[in-house]
Amino acid sequence: MSRRFLPPLSPDDLPPTRVTQLDELLLRQLEEAICKRFFKACSSMTRALLSNCHWYFQINGGSLILVIVSYDMESYWHIANAIPQIVNKLKLFSNTAKIRFCPPSKEGIPWEIAVDEISDEKDVS
Repeated sequence: MSRRFLPPLSPDDLPPTRVTQLDELLLRQLEEAICKRFFKACSSMTRALLSNCHWYFQINGGSLILVIVSYDMESYWHIANAIPQIVNKLKLFSNTAKIRFCPPSKEGIPWEIAVDEISDEKDVS
């Protein structure tokens, strides 16, 4: 079986080599829009939990990342217990998204989990 090699793409068909200010602005607007829609899609309990910490979306290299920073251990544990519900809502936006969960400073190290690593809420006992 012979292999067929494709001719190289013309420069116009290649992705840009650098990010412009407009690209950055559009990326920030997309992150803000996802934030608003995600918050609205969450249950009132999850919204209350998120309101007790700092959270935002980040798009990095095409990956959607929900960053959650807890201010105290109580809210950290409440949110940790709600991760399956948060994952279910996050899957509405991307099946390859990740959650980066940060405990209060000096209380541990941040950890990251991909949404496809967690079972659906209905599968959790």
